[in-house]
Amino acid sequence: MTVAEARHRPVGRLLRVWRARRRLSQLELAIAAEISTRHLSFVETGRAMPSRDMVLRLADQLDVPLRERNQLLLAAGYAPVYPRTPLDSPTLEPVRAAVRRVLLAHEPYPALAVDRSWHLTDANRGAALLTTGAAESLLAPPVNVLRLTLHPAGLAPRILNLGQWRAQLLGRLRRQVDLTGDHELSELHDELRGYPCDQPEPELSIPGPADVLMPLRIRDGDRQLSFFSTVLAFETPLDVTVAELSVESFFPLDEATARALRPPHGPADRTLLAG
Repeated sequence: MTVAEARHRPVGRLLRVWRARRRLSQLELAIAAEISTRHLSFVETGRAMPSRDMVLRLADQLDVPLRERNQLLLAAGYAPVYPRTPLDSPTLEPVRAAVRRVLLAHEPYPALAVDRSWHLTDANRGAALLTTGAAESLLAPPVNVLRLTLHPAGLAPRILNLGQWRAQLLGRLRRQVDLTGDHELSELHDELRGYPCDQPEPELSIPGPADVLMPLRIRDGDRQLSFFSTVLAFETPLDVTVAELSVESFFPLDEATARALRPPHGPADRTLLAG
C-alpha cells in the first residue's frame, strides 16, 4: 500500500480487516486492548477517530508488523513512527556486522540473510553449495531465495525430497502472507505454486519413525547431503528494515554430511555475495 492509498483508506476499515485476519471478535480485541466494545465498534465504523496511542495499542494486540503499523497511522492521519532505514545505511552498521558474524561463524555450513520479500542480503561461503548449477538469471541481484530454490533452473532439480521441501516452503510463505497481508508476497506464492514438481506434495508433514526435523536433502555431485534449518530474527526491532531481516542457517542432519563439509568445501571466491 502506498502512502496516498493508506491516507485514503479509513483506519477503522483497516483495523477491522486485521481483526478478521487474526480471527478475533470485537469483544476479544476490546478486552485485550482494555477498551470498551462500543468504542472499538465506533472506531471500526468510522464514528470515532482513534488517537495515535490507540492505533498503536490495537496494532500491538493484533500483532501487526511494523510496516503495516505505519500504514495504520497514516490512515488515521498520523505520521509513521517506525523508520525504514536502508540496510546499507551507517545507522545499521551494527546490524550488518552482527549478521555477518553469525554467517561467518556458521561456516563451513550454509547460512544466508533475507529480507521480508525473500531477497538475499548476505550469505557465507557455504551458501554457494546451494547455488551450484543454477541459471545466471536466478543469481542476478536481487536474488530471490525462494525463486532460486524452487525454480526448475535453480536448486530444485538437486533436491531429492522436492515435494516435501517445496510444501513446507510454500506453507511458510502462505503463513507470512496471512500475517502481513502483503500483495507482493501473495503474487510470489502464486508464481512458485506454478513451478513444476514431479513429486507428491504432502498437505501435512507426517514424520517417519526416525524423523525429528524436516530435512533438506540435496544431491551434490555423487554424494547426498542432508540438512535441517533454523531461522534467527531480531527480538525487539524498532525499525522496519531490521524487523523484516532474518538469517536462515543450515545444519548437517547426519554425520556423513558434517564430514563431507569439513574442512570448508570451497575457496573464498565462491561467496554468493561479495563483501
